[in-house]
Amino acid sequence: MGTGLITQNAVIFATAGPRTMNLSRSLRHLVRLAAALTIVLVLVCAVMAGLARLGVRVPTHMMTSVAWHGVLMAPVFFGSLISMERAVALQRRVYLLAPASAIAAGIVLLASASPVIAQSLLLFAASVALVGSLQVIRRQAALHLAVLALAVLCWWFGNLVWTITNDVSACLLCWLSFLVLTIAAERLELTRMLRLPRYARHAFFVPVALMVASLPWALWQPDAGARLFAVGLVLLAAWLARFDIARHTVRQHALTRFIAVCLLSGYGWLALSGILGLAGALTPGRPWHDAALHALTLGFVFSMVFGHAPIIVPALTRLPVKYHPLFYVPLVALHVGLAMRVTGDLAAAFWLRQAGGMTSAVALAVFATTLITAVLAARRRRARPGGSGRMPNPTHSP
Repeated sequence: MGTGLITQNAVIFATAGPRTMNLSRSLRHLVRLAAALTIVLVLVCAVMAGLARLGVRVPTHMMTSVAWHGVLMAPVFFGSLISMERAVALQRRVYLLAPASAIAAGIVLLASASPVIAQSLLLFAASVALVGSLQVIRRQAALHLAVLALAVLCWWFGNLVWTITNDVSACLLCWLSFLVLTIAAERLELTRMLRLPRYARHAFFVPVALMVASLPWALWQPDAGARLFAVGLVLLAAWLARFDIARHTVRQHALTRFIAVCLLSGYGWLALSGILGLAGALTPGRPWHDAALHALTLGFVFSMVFGHAPIIVPALTRLPVKYHPLFYVPLVALHVGLAMRVTGDLAAAFWLRQAGGMTSAVALAVFATTLITAVLAARRRRARPGGSGRMPNPTHSP
């Protein structure tokens, strides 16, 4: 049946005129762009909800999303973003159901509809993404692909736990594992360019195993499970700092160096989150929980987002991005704001914590503006006489 459908589609595209094919391609690009913009809007609402939790005045209609800050940020925003990237890579329309369902879940929460609907949509989204990950492994067996599938399984498991318990805090480690393992798997893939010692690849799976083992344990013993998860974070940060290719590419120039700086700085925040977690800070309700959580999400995860955005945006939207050294401005602001927030948490200075949160939000806004400017600059460059009319083919980041 699948072969017949493929043959039928080939015949349709072969007999269609250039105008029809261009229209179909343009429609696909438009749909991708609309989905990307919706994902960004979900991020904006999640950031606004986070600021409201810090006591910052936000628009009244944003107050309804305060309780869903964590859900909008982890399983909705990052779930839709990562599954969108995978669906585009797989080039199968059915896998677009994953990001579409995750986005729909965010809209449901923002509309103050029943959380049960959002839970069902997120569980369906993760199920579709998991099927896609298993299909990739079936085609090509590789260690990094297995870790990517494991990351999606953590997303699925967290959504299942939320559906059963209605307790967001019980799902926290699952959703964090989804983000951390996704990044770790992509970094593992790029180590194939290096001649690593034989023990290095085996050592990689020690922190992965600890994080995965901590998830079911944390359901019965939250504090012990969170501390085991923290051990995994510290060991993973040490592994990445020692073996990641960014240690070499940071000596290069332009975008390659910027990505490496984002990565290496993120590994520092990952280690700090793990160290605080060893003291129990990753357990909800404990002192320094805000510091440990945002060192991981803002410091580690968003550093990766900043570094990979110039590659992800062209891959998802077909919009070119022209690198500029100004990319460092929001990156520095992100780290400064997070340092203020963590210091405020540790010193019990709420005003400093609040100021740090606002600075980080401004950093995200400045980065979005910088990225838009880079897209416009690239489009102007292509429009000049003699400019390249072809869209660069996105590749994996260094």
